[in-house]
Amino acid sequence: MTDLPPREDLPWYVAPLPRWLEDFGLRMAWAIVTINLIGTAFGFWYYGFHPFPFSDPLITWQFAVEPPAMWAFVPDSPVATLFIALSLGLWKLGRNAEWVNALAFFGCIKLGAWTPYVLAAFFSGFIGVGWPMYAFLFGSHLAMVAEAFLVHRYSEFPVGAVFVAVLWYGLNDLVDYFVPLVGTPHHTALPAQEGLAMGFSHPSPVHEIAAAGAVTLTLLATFLALSTRVKKLELGTGR
Repeated sequence: MTDLPPREDLPWYVAPLPRWLEDFGLRMAWAIVTINLIGTAFGFWYYGFHPFPFSDPLITWQFAVEPPAMWAFVPDSPVATLFIALSLGLWKLGRNAEWVNALAFFGCIKLGAWTPYVLAAFFSGFIGVGWPMYAFLFGSHLAMVAEAFLVHRYSEFPVGAVFVAVLWYGLNDLVDYFVPLVGTPHHTALPAQEGLAMGFSHPSPVHEIAAAGAVTLTLLATFLALSTRVKKLELGTGR
């Protein structure tokens, strides 16, 4: 696939990137796929899957504390970078999968914005990670938000695909903040939390602040995805 999909005349709030940046991102799709797969691997390591160094336990940090039955809901950002890698890769291979596109869009909007939000909200608690890691986490997650706004070029955001994304990220919000099912809520560990036998403590107001950001971003991603769908239909380019 060599030709880029056309850029439709969409409102700025669903297509905020300049055309040159969208085109550059789509032309560099394989490089972006590679970077995101590396980010996915790093993210799983960050949450505690440590095949190296060999001196570490294989499972440590948050994975070691969370119930294994809920591990799928723990590494939110690595899963989001995996979704965008799959979305771009399938598009480049001519095997566009709309449900993957929707999951990628939601994941990059939600986790790409939530992480800088909590890094700023709990700034003093994150100082211990060091400035290089803090800056890396902040900047790399903002880049995920930018990646999300490439997806509209090759996706029509059909309602069924958006429903899949709402279901997955809505379920994430539910078990991360409200009904953990097993153990305690499963969101990314934040400052002021303490490890328990099966999960973490969730002191107020840290828990509520994190929850407010997550739910708001899920709603925002839903609005943006459905708005993109509606605008494409109005332009006569959607099916």
